[in-house]
Formats: sequence, structure tokens, C-alpha cells
Amino acid sequence: MGLGVLNDPHMASPPGTYTIGADNNEQANDSSVKRDGDIILQPQPSDDPNDPLNWSRAWKGSMAERRDQTMANVFPESIILILAFASGVTTALGPMVTPGLQVIVANYKVSIDLASSLIIGFFAFWIGATTFCMFSHLYIRTLGVGETLKHPVTASGANIWGKRPFLFISSVILFLTCIWGQMIGSVHSFTQLAAMRIIQGIASAPLETLVTSTVSDLFFVHQRGTRLSIWGMMLASGVLLGQTISGAIIQNISFESTFGITAIMYILIMVSLYFVVLETTYNGPRSGGSKIQLEEKGSFEINTSEKESYRDRLRLFRGRLSSESFWKGVWKPVPLIAYPAVLFSTVVYGTYFTFLLTISVLAVTALSLPPYNLNPAQIGLTNIPLLLVALIGSPISGWMADWAAKAMARRNNGVFEPEFRLILMLVAVPFATVGFIGFGYSLHNDASIYQVMAFFSIYSFSVPFASQASLTYVIDCHPTDANQAFVTINFTKAIFTFLATTYANGWMMQVGPKTVFVTLAMINLGVCALTIPAYVFGKRFRSMVARSSFGQKMSG
Repeated sequence: MGLGVLNDPHMASPPGTYTIGADNNEQANDSSVKRDGDIILQPQPSDDPNDPLNWSRAWKGSMAERRDQTMANVFPESIILILAFASGVTTALGPMVTPGLQVIVANYKVSIDLASSLIIGFFAFWIGATTFCMFSHLYIRTLGVGETLKHPVTASGANIWGKRPFLFISSVILFLTCIWGQMIGSVHSFTQLAAMRIIQGIASAPLETLVTSTVSDLFFVHQRGTRLSIWGMMLASGVLLGQTISGAIIQNISFESTFGITAIMYILIMVSLYFVVLETTYNGPRSGGSKIQLEEKGSFEINTSEKESYRDRLRLFRGRLSSESFWKGVWKPVPLIAYPAVLFSTVVYGTYFTFLLTISVLAVTALSLPPYNLNPAQIGLTNIPLLLVALIGSPISGWMADWAAKAMARRNNGVFEPEFRLILMLVAVPFATVGFIGFGYSLHNDASIYQVMAFFSIYSFSVPFASQASLTYVIDCHPTDANQAFVTINFTKAIFTFLATTYANGWMMQVGPKTVFVTLAMINLGVCALTIPAYVFGKRFRSMVARSSFGQKMSG
């Protein structure tokens, strides 16, 4: 047993178990093993200069060649920063209309549940649905690909043709839909508004789905937590700051102007994605892999003789990067839910994210009624303390995720287990429970707005820790399936969000806020209890998957 993680009698090192400490093991004196100080790099990078794992810190984030060190130092790790920003803005598209729900009800003559469901819930639903069946036919035709594919999947397509084209064209479509959203104000058509939100949800999928696998492409096991925390901060900023800004816009200009101003941000995103976010998908051999081994893995041989020029890297479409079956990749997210690590991460991440959005929607309803009577701008301002909490919690959770990986590996004779990431749930669970119950009782007792927001902030603090635990865990357990695994997670989260935003307001009106949030706290505790078997038996689960005919067929 390694720090509570049960060893597996069949496999000493199932997928996900890595040796990252060089002391007291056979790799201590192996000069061929690549290290970062006393940390053994996992995965081991190849000798190819085009391997993203070999890019310098500046190059991993910069459009600058190494010879231009001045420019490189200006853009440290900007690939992740730009993707995180783009993802944050895209995530903001969903809840940024929340402060204007009452305005939508008044302007378009619809019910609060219908507005919440079609304008917020449907947006989230189509993000998830698109990761399975998006209109990538438009993408492929735009890129000039010879094959005609009617319903490709973002993750499968990204594995084969790369992430860059999907990310860029996603930003273009979102820009155009935001322009459309601004124009809807002249006709006040709820049907057009709902249709626009569906298309936005469809186009948002790549920018929400592909960031985690990009982190896996660029960074080693001991570096991923802090990089995901950058993404987490941007997501929190998008969800919370977006509502603050949109509240002021809705109150002082118009509801539809939120889309027009967002369109301006997508101009910056489109330019940055094109010139800075280069292709990170790499299917070349690592650890001395030969051409034969590469062909057996179903990848195309990559020329490693010289480094690609910046101009070559600007190509949106680079041809097939893998001979992997497209339709197998399309279907793969469905059976992945049977992997214990993916199931655990799906339920935990989906629950925490959904409950955060649910509280936001219910808070709008509660705070717009007596005794609070807040207008859209004031409701938007209530997100400021939540944002401050998220900006504190996200970097701390990222630091803890990587610190735990290294510290616990040292105590485990240099062996890292993905289950070590799950200790972050020790922070997430108590904060979430106190936040839920305190928020419900505060609304029930008509407590001051400061008390209500204090408990909301406590719950908000728990979210980055649960997100870090679940996402880093699944990436570490199944790095080669990170794209499809996050499709599974995102689709399930979308279903949760759609159901919550559709029925939450009606439920609270029937039973009251105390019953709602105590119930949510109990559900959350039940979900978090899955952390115990995931931690103790996780290594055996990974071994079981790797040894099973099902797992071998999935990875074959």
C-alpha cells in the first residue's frame, strides 16, 4: 500500500503510475532519463525539437522563435494564457445573461423557467451535445479536407487533424453569433434569441473541451496542476466577472448590448489564436520509439530532422496527424464512462460546476425579490466577492495539486499515483457543505445580503479544489484519452446544467430555499463520498481496465 492507495497484485505500475523521484530506484543513475532537477519527467519527451514537451517555457507560450528571446520573454506560456482567456470569455457567454433574466421575461413575454431553460440551460446543453455531434462538416469543408464528414466530433477531429483549426473557427463563429445577438434587439424575437444561443453553444464546444488536453500536450505530470489553475481562474472570472459586467450593461444600455461588446473581445481572441496558439497535437515516437512502433500505434511518421519554421506552424490545417479511425474516436467517449476514473471525475466535476451555476440562477431570483429587491446591475455586483474568492482559491488549488503530487511521491519512494490528486477533496467537501447549508438558511431567514454572499463565497471557494482534483486525476490516469474523457465529462455536465436551470426556480418556489440547499448539500456529500473508494482502490481499477479486453480494445 502506498500512502493508502492499495497496490495491485497483477500490475506493479498500471497506466497512470509513474516514477518521478530519482532517489532510491533503478533510474537514479540513468543518464538517459530526462529530469527537471530531481524530478523525472513524465512522460519522457522525445529528441524531436517539434515535440511540444521540448518547447521552452517561452516557446510553449509564444509565437517567437528562440532566436528572438526578447519577444519570447514577453509571452511566457501564452498558449495556455490565451486559451484560458478564450475559454473564460466563452464560458461567460452562458451565465452572463443571468442578471437579465427578469428583463428577458418582461421584454419577450415568457416565463422565468422558459427563459432560464432556453437561454442558459440550452446553451450549456448544446456545448455538451456538440462534443458528440457538432456541425464540423462546416469546419472540414472550410479547411478544404477531401473527406466529407457530416457529424464529426470535436475531440475525435482534434486527435486526427489537430486542435488548432477547431479552436480558431470556433472563435470566428462565436464572433458572428455575438453580432447576431446585438441585432436581435431591433426585432425582439425570442425565437431568434433561442436559436442564436443554440448556435453559440455548438460553437463553444472546442474552446471548452480542448484546453485540458492541450495542458497534457505541453506539460509534464508535475506541472499540470498549476497550469490548469490558470484555466480555472479564467473560467471563474468568466462566470462571475462576466455577470458583473453584463449586469451593468443590461441596466445602463440594453440586454442585447452584452453580445455586441462580447463580439469586440472575440476580435482579440481570433487574432491571438491564429498567431500564437500553434498546434500542440504530437503523435511522434517518444522514449526511443521506432518508425515500426509508431506505425503500430496508428500514427503517421513525423520528420524529426529539423525544426519547423514559424510560418509553417501558422497553417490552420496540417493534414492527418494520425491514422486513427475517426468514427471510433466519435464513439469512444460513450464507453469511456465505464472507466472508474472517468466516471468519478464526470460526477464530481459535473456536480460542482452545475451547483455553482444553479446557485447563481437561484440567487438572481431570490435577490430580485423582497426583502432584497436588487436590480440587474446590483445583482451583477454580487459576483465580485465570488470572483475574489475564486482568484484566491484557483492558484492555491493548482499549487496544492502539484505540491501533493511531488510531496506524496517522495514519501512513496519516488512513485507517483494519480490518486494523490484526490486529497484536494479534503478542502472541497467541508467548504461546499457549509456554503450550501448556510446559503439556504440565510435566504430562508431573510438574512442580510452580506451574510448571504458570505456563504455563497464559501461554496465558491470549494469549486476550484474539486475541479482540480477531478480533472488532473482523469488526465493523469488516461492522458492519451484526455480529449474524449473531457467530452464525456462535459456532456454529462451539460445534461446536469440543463436539468438544473430548467427546474431549479420552480423547485425553490415550491419548497423554499432552505429545503433546496440542504438537499443539494446532502447530494453533494453523497457524490464526494465516492472519493474514498476512488483513492483506495484507484490503482486496482486502473489495472483492471488495462488488463481487460475492453480496455485493450479501447486503446488499440
